[in-house]
Amino acid sequence: MERRYRLSRSRDFDNVYRHGRSTSTRFFTLHAFPREDASSEPRLGLAIPKSVGTAVKRNRLKRMLREVWPMKDRRRGFDYVLVARPGLAETVEARGFDWLSERVDEVMERAGS
Repeated sequence: MERRYRLSRSRDFDNVYRHGRSTSTRFFTLHAFPREDASSEPRLGLAIPKSVGTAVKRNRLKRMLREVWPMKDRRRGFDYVLVARPGLAETVEARGFDWLSERVDEVMERAGS
């Protein structure tokens, strides 16, 4: 995923959290917020709390999620924040990349994206 398609500023995250809609699964919470520019590419922000694991595990998980994200169908003009929940890192290690991709599909489907 290219950097320009990532959320990085705190105010962007806050905007999605405050004004967006959220949906949850066992391993993720997805916040989605429609931007004013509906024709622009969707942007993703990742929130991986310390409760997910050590810094090494969190960074590895972020790399994997950035790799999975471009393969998913997303609505144009939206900002997304994907929040990982505790237990995800260990389960991904045990079940692999394809399982992670299915979990991201699951939360996107619930969000109606």
